[in-house]
Amino acid sequence: MNGEQTDGATAAPGPDETAVPDAAPWLRSLLFVPASRPELFAKAAASGADAVVLDLEDAVPRDALPEARRHVEQYLRSGAGASHVLVRVNPSWSPDFLADLDACVRPGLLGIVVAKVDSPSNMTTAADALSLLEQRRRVRLGSVRIVPTLETAIGIRRSFDIACASPRVAYLGGITARDGDVQRALGFRWSASGLETLAMRSQLLLDARAAAVPNPVTGVWTDVSDLDGLRSFGQQSRDIGYEGMFVIHPSHVAVVNEVFSPDDAEQQRYARLLASYDEACRRGRTAVAFEGRLIDSAMARTARERLAVDRKDPTR
Repeated sequence: MNGEQTDGATAAPGPDETAVPDAAPWLRSLLFVPASRPELFAKAAASGADAVVLDLEDAVPRDALPEARRHVEQYLRSGAGASHVLVRVNPSWSPDFLADLDACVRPGLLGIVVAKVDSPSNMTTAADALSLLEQRRRVRLGSVRIVPTLETAIGIRRSFDIACASPRVAYLGGITARDGDVQRALGFRWSASGLETLAMRSQLLLDARAAAVPNPVTGVWTDVSDLDGLRSFGQQSRDIGYEGMFVIHPSHVAVVNEVFSPDDAEQQRYARLLASYDEACRRGRTAVAFEGRLIDSAMARTARERLAVDRKDPTR
């Protein structure tokens, strides 16, 4: 495997990461934009996406990478546009990895999206390199998050260990695209229903939750004109527990933001449930009938947590 052949050779070991990472902001929509197309940066930032992902990997030919890196550096230096910026970098075993990091690790960077992660050592390599650059650039130690994308069978198989490899890991989830790397790696036949990847996405979500990874996200929907299919895929992902989604086109942002935003009816039901439970507790009871169902402390805890999550502001 590529990761095991060269991991640890791309960067000298960095200092121990003793700083606790910043709380990961809630992101519903993460919009990819090619880093080689700076004329699209402002449009992406104005799309309403919670985060813009400047892509230095698949979207940029290798001979165009030096100029694309300059565009990324200039955009981050300007402080303009989206409130949250991530940069998708080439794999940690790639000869382009350190140059990608050198261009993007500066104030204003929320995180790096690391392509083709297949081993926990990919995460430690990235974390060590980030620590060195954070100190060099006067960026708070531990503040840059790592978003691993799992695009090989072995990477998907190791998802829990990858998720646990660094406290920087955030937004890990199941990423699928028609005719993309995951389809090629696993050999499934793509369908609009997403049933062929549902088990995989569910397992990755379980691994992310077990590893306490904040804000797991899924994606992507590649049919630009099929907004109904996008909504259906997003809703399925939300129903199984994902909190956001990578998107490839500005026209997808509004749909994804709506799907992953709090549901007013659900919020109101949770508020009523808590009111009923709290009143029962005041009367010395720990179980009570609520709208035809029996509820207890477990249901009340779920309601409190969901209300706390749903009150978060994805623009902050």
